[in-house]
Amino acid sequence: MGMNIEDLGVDKSWTLFLDRDGVINKKLDNDYVKNLEEFSFIDGVLEAISNFSNLFGRIVIVTNQQGIGKGIMTHDDLKLVHEFMNEELKKAGGRIDKIYYCPELAAVNAPCRKPNIGMAEEAKKDFPEIDFEKSIMIGDSVSDIEMGVKAGMYTIFISSGEKTELADWKLANLSELKF
Repeated sequence: MGMNIEDLGVDKSWTLFLDRDGVINKKLDNDYVKNLEEFSFIDGVLEAISNFSNLFGRIVIVTNQQGIGKGIMTHDDLKLVHEFMNEELKKAGGRIDKIYYCPELAAVNAPCRKPNIGMAEEAKKDFPEIDFEKSIMIGDSVSDIEMGVKAGMYTIFISSGEKTELADWKLANLSELKF
């Protein structure tokens, strides 16, 4: 915790890993964002991701989506939400290089499900230039931070009421992050 984020020297050789619910869009209490009506960006996020897009070589989303595994929503429902999110981010000058999601139930403990690092490893396969030691994972749950730590990334915890001492830094929201 002694180092400032600015001291990392982030440039195009760095990768930003973002969780989605609670980081990019408002999280629904005890529910899942299943359609566009339920999706709304957190204030300041569009501008923040636009700024990060000029800085980071890669920006990827890694999101657990067990609503699919529970049969509450479909892969197509999720695809529509992600297409809308990507369009809005593009309009704001931002970009997401790829979205990875894990539809499996928590009980299955699938390799892709955070805190496991399957989605990070998939991103590295797609973008071999990704170096986890030059990556930052931003999430609002302990499992996000645990994934980042297991993969050897820097971690930023968006505080949602959950507590963790594992994160390198804690912020209230993405728009607070300055490099």
